[in-house]
Amino acid sequence: MLLGSVMGTLGSRTTSFGLADLRGGLHAGFDDGAWITTTFGVGQMLVGVASPYLGAVFGARRVLLTGIVMFFFASLLAPLATNFSGFLALLAIAGLGSGTFIPLTISFVIRSLPAKLVIYGVAAYAMNSELSQNVAASLEGWYADHWSWHWIYWQYCLALPLMFAAIWYGVPRETTNLRLLRDFDWAGLSYASIGFAMLYAGLDQGNRLDWTSSGLVVGLLVGGGLLAAAFVLREVSAPRPFLNLRLLLHGNLVLMMLALVAVRFIILSTAYIIPTYLQAVQNFRELQVGQVLLWIALPQFVIVVPLAMLLRRMDGRYVLAFGILLVGIASLMTAQITSVWTTEDFLPSQILQAIGQSCALTALTILVVRGSLPIEALSIGCLLQISRLFGGEIGTTFMQTFVRTREQFHSNTIGQHVTSGTGFTMDRLASYANSTGTHAADAGLSSMQAYKLLAAAIASQANVLAYRDGFLAATIGAGFCLLLVALMRRGGPSPF
Repeated sequence: MLLGSVMGTLGSRTTSFGLADLRGGLHAGFDDGAWITTTFGVGQMLVGVASPYLGAVFGARRVLLTGIVMFFFASLLAPLATNFSGFLALLAIAGLGSGTFIPLTISFVIRSLPAKLVIYGVAAYAMNSELSQNVAASLEGWYADHWSWHWIYWQYCLALPLMFAAIWYGVPRETTNLRLLRDFDWAGLSYASIGFAMLYAGLDQGNRLDWTSSGLVVGLLVGGGLLAAAFVLREVSAPRPFLNLRLLLHGNLVLMMLALVAVRFIILSTAYIIPTYLQAVQNFRELQVGQVLLWIALPQFVIVVPLAMLLRRMDGRYVLAFGILLVGIASLMTAQITSVWTTEDFLPSQILQAIGQSCALTALTILVVRGSLPIEALSIGCLLQISRLFGGEIGTTFMQTFVRTREQFHSNTIGQHVTSGTGFTMDRLASYANSTGTHAADAGLSSMQAYKLLAAAIASQANVLAYRDGFLAATIGAGFCLLLVALMRRGGPSPF
């Protein structure tokens, strides 16, 4: 089960890091290639909402084995596709198959493990998400440098047979409960699956297409929003809703779901900034970027068991607040970034962030589980999947747009202080011209190269200032998360 949660997250992250290699290998343009990650994520969103209930009807074992087979053959055939449309179709099937893994994992942990072991299962579930998210750059870089881009997808064909065997022999056989289909809320499921998928696609494409300037983005967001509103109205009024939204009124659940979205927002936004900085300013390849992100991934192995033991004895709100505080401090430390930072400069803040986000996500997931009953595991699995996907997507989308607009602002501001003919500007151009003069055929070419170097220096500094603003925004987000934690009331006795 935990292998599935790793591959479900790894699929989108590895594809994001390998997007340039994929576009080249598939002979796709920038605009066409931008739909690669969107297609996979939409597939996960479509089935992720429904998979806990498909598990209740047909049994988690059957749904997972079907998802594994779909993911395996789609991953095997996608790199061999002869046209881009066929590749996207296979990628959508891969998303549908892998989208069953994560929501069924948490419901399986809650319903199947002995009560005293549930907390360790939840901690491992939270660790797997962070681990796979931060090893993706290293894996993609290694494949691109040593094998080929095909292994971005073929890597799953090595692990999926092992997962299939584990599910086949380890997950108990369940009888089908077809009676649930007669009273099933098909309208609510359709509104949720299609509406959330449209919102996800609109968010994912919004920054590239400049939001309201694109009729496609506006249509996706408005249509998805209307379907999502219809879903909420349907679920609060239907006698037998497929997703019990009334759970959100119990205890701290609504605050915890908001906190989960906010924590995923912070983590995914900072996970976007660091690789982007290393690639845009330092010209790092993915394998070099991965050396930084591994310092978030590797401590997860050491933290997971002690953290679960601590959460058995301590109020999870304190561990959650401590983790968020560490993430906020790490973001504030990284906000001191300059144009000369490399791998070593990120290590102190990233180790601190690794501890912080492990504490925050594990504590938050356990608080959600403790605040619910095993009979509510299906709804909790749905809510966690929706919050996880939207929190990460909102974080990445916000930071992409925020950094882009701040870079334009800083570039314009710096450019106003670089005036042609002033002493400082002429001295800088002369210095660049002297450094390139030995390689230039004539003075005119040397002067042109000097202007290009000056423009590149302005762009580099504007990018660095924009990334600083991004880390400060993440710090403010951590403060908002702490406020949500402060509003949470102490929970009652838990069955776990």
